[in-house]
Amino acid sequence: MLVSRKFIPSLFTILNAFAGFLSIVHTTNENFETACWFIVYAGIFDVLDGIIARLTKSTSDFGVELDSLADVISFGVAPSFLLYTIHFKNFDAPGIVIASLILIFAAIRLARFNISLVGFDKEKFTGIPTPMTALTIVSYLLYYHERIFSHQASNNIILLLSIGLPLLMVSKFKYPAFPKISIKILKQKPILSGLIIFSSIIILITKGIAAFPFFIGYSCWGIITYFYNLIAPKKPKTKRKFR
Repeated sequence: MLVSRKFIPSLFTILNAFAGFLSIVHTTNENFETACWFIVYAGIFDVLDGIIARLTKSTSDFGVELDSLADVISFGVAPSFLLYTIHFKNFDAPGIVIASLILIFAAIRLARFNISLVGFDKEKFTGIPTPMTALTIVSYLLYYHERIFSHQASNNIILLLSIGLPLLMVSKFKYPAFPKISIKILKQKPILSGLIIFSSIIILITKGIAAFPFFIGYSCWGIITYFYNLIAPKKPKTKRKFR
């Protein structure tokens, strides 16, 4: 029973990796929309494996390592290959280099995350999480690329996302981890919890269209808070009085 309980989260992690592989297969066959959706499915499995691990109290170092390997496939290789096939393959060697940035920096970020991990629950991330980068790319391709923006503007946006998001992954900017919504968390972090619930509702109402602006807002959050903390007046430290 103990073995089977520990295997359940890993099953979802394996499904995450398999969804990433299916995304690559569909990209090869030029089914780009389906390829995007399989990255979304990988993201869902990535969330579920963490939830199941906490519910079954089976979080482990093995699970962390397996999760990182799956993430490299689903949120590193898959979006990089998707971007290369859709846009960068016509730019020869420079296109290969730019398209590979998400893969390369995802691997670096995940390795850095694993060696600095203390405990299994994090309140903040250093650098934007790898799945968020992939989902930002996918939400743009599904709902905005050459649909709302012009051809030239779309090309510029893809270039900006392909360079900017990988750099944010390995940056020192701090990003809040999404809290596990519960009564306790709602009381402790009402603003953040309310924002997540509100954003989720808006994304559902708009059938996914609002996802890209939401992800961009999250990507900018670390930058904004970093510079705000630089210019915000520091509160003077109060000295303790001893009697």
